[in-house]
Amino acid sequence: MIAAPVYAELLAYPRMTTQDLDQFLGGGSVDVDFDLSPQVWRESGERFSRYASRRRRSNAGQPQRLFADFIIGAHALLQADRLMTLDANRYRREFPELRLITIAA
Repeated sequence: MIAAPVYAELLAYPRMTTQDLDQFLGGGSVDVDFDLSPQVWRESGERFSRYASRRRRSNAGQPQRLFADFIIGAHALLQADRLMTLDANRYRREFPELRLITIAA
C-alpha cells in the first residue's frame, strides 16, 4: 500500500502517465490509500510541528523538509507495517518507531 502523496510523486516522474502508473501498481498488487484517515493527518501535523520548532530553536532556520514526507511517514506508521525508502535518515529521526526497508540508490 502507498499513500496518496507517494502516488502523486510517482505520477510526476517525467513521461509517466496515469494509465502506466496504475498498470505498474496493479501488476505489483500495490493499493493506493487515497482516503487518508484523520489520525494520519493529525500525526503528520504534530510531527512536522515538532520538526519545525526544533529547526527554529537550533537557529537552523525555516523547515527544509516537505510536509508530504511527514504525511508519508505518518501513513506508514499508522496504516502499514513499514516504509520502503531511498532516504532512511529522513525518517529515522522523525519516526524512530517506524520499521524501514532501505534500498540503495
